[in-house]
Amino acid sequence: MSSVIEQQGTVRESAAPSRTDTRHLVRHPGRPAHWRPSSASLRVRSIAYLMAIDCSALFGSFALAAQLRGPVDPMGNWLVFALTLLPVYLVIAVNLQAYSPSTLEEPFRAIRKGGQSLLLSMGTLTLAVFYLRSGLQFPRLTVATGSTCAALGLSASRYLYVCHLQTILGGNPFDAILIRDGDQPMPSGRFSMVIASESYFDPEGDDPVMYDRLAKSLATANRVVIACAPERRRAWARALRGANIQGEILVPELAELTPLGLGPRRDGPSIIVAVGPLSLIDRMIKRGFDLLIAGGALLLATPLMLLVALWIKLDSPGPVFFAQTRIGRGNEMFRMLKFRSMRVAGADGPGHRSTARDDDRITRVGRLIRRTSLDELPQLLNVVRGHMSIVGPRPHALGSRAADKLFWEVDQRYWDRHACKPGLTGLAQVRGFRGATLVENDLKLRLQADLEYLESWSVWRDVKIILLTTRVLLHRNAF
Repeated sequence: MSSVIEQQGTVRESAAPSRTDTRHLVRHPGRPAHWRPSSASLRVRSIAYLMAIDCSALFGSFALAAQLRGPVDPMGNWLVFALTLLPVYLVIAVNLQAYSPSTLEEPFRAIRKGGQSLLLSMGTLTLAVFYLRSGLQFPRLTVATGSTCAALGLSASRYLYVCHLQTILGGNPFDAILIRDGDQPMPSGRFSMVIASESYFDPEGDDPVMYDRLAKSLATANRVVIACAPERRRAWARALRGANIQGEILVPELAELTPLGLGPRRDGPSIIVAVGPLSLIDRMIKRGFDLLIAGGALLLATPLMLLVALWIKLDSPGPVFFAQTRIGRGNEMFRMLKFRSMRVAGADGPGHRSTARDDDRITRVGRLIRRTSLDELPQLLNVVRGHMSIVGPRPHALGSRAADKLFWEVDQRYWDRHACKPGLTGLAQVRGFRGATLVENDLKLRLQADLEYLESWSVWRDVKIILLTTRVLLHRNAF
């Protein structure tokens, strides 16, 4: 892999010295960055810290207002008002995007969004108290003073937080990576890393190992920008759609048109061709949902899993678990666990051979646990570890085929389905698309369902899919 990383830090057209943070050392693409947090974790922390700052400013303001009127009653009405205001404010602030990346990058936008959220939450709470005719009496002077202090406190704390965000977090949650394809000129802008794609990633090649390498390189970034020749843009757009990151392709010839609906950096116009299917808030909700369901299911299923494991050991020699490399979120590979249902000698690691109805490789125990989907239970551990989700597109083995073609050879949209975590169950499964893929249409039907799921995700749809899954656990194609 020659000439992979060219430079890192601030890329500018002028000869001004770079102000690169020396903590962001250059690393090789594909090597896990254990020594610095990922942009995703930094973004979660940035939102959590700002929420804590907002709540502290609101609560402290009303406590101060109550103190100004005399000795503070720890259980006074001011406390009820403040505790009621906090959740109302947070709900409104989330809906007004007061915690969005653009807000966290601009101090005055952060102040404006916080002020709007406070004004709406105060109005909502005041109307609720009036219409419900609450028996609690909230002193108007305390409420007015607390609101004024809250507005000032929110403005000052949000401004200082956003201005010193990177110092507080210990990193930049909005890192951008530039990939130069060929000898394209260096665009202006700030990039945490610049990667030369030759001998490293070819967007026109359908290679899972290459996609995995790209996913690992982009794991710590918030967005990736591609500088490539015009004839390569379509290939790069296809490669980025399943990467679970905002992907942009530079189109410098658009600069003289002064476009408005493009990427966030006006000095280097780019077309946004890919974004993750879920916002950061949605990913947090989905992850919390996964941990709740998977944790509870593991507690309930542990006795059953121990019995199945013992049965497997008694039935045939070999390990209890079968670990197979599958394609996960962002086209990054991971090891998926299942209870072993085949004889060790007949195990197909790459997954070239689909399981047939009367497959001679399946053991006696394996036939039963495959029929009842009990072989999938160890994947709850994959969910807890963060490799999988409860609901999502089912992960496929690298050698999976439909009509003797690799899946990505059947339909180029195949890579797009990996924009979210794979699931134990999914929309394709509840529609009955299970079992061997003997003809191309078997894959296309599943792919269409997976892409539909990505376009219209909601936590309520996940709940519905989980409930519908109980109807297809015993399915005629489960063998």
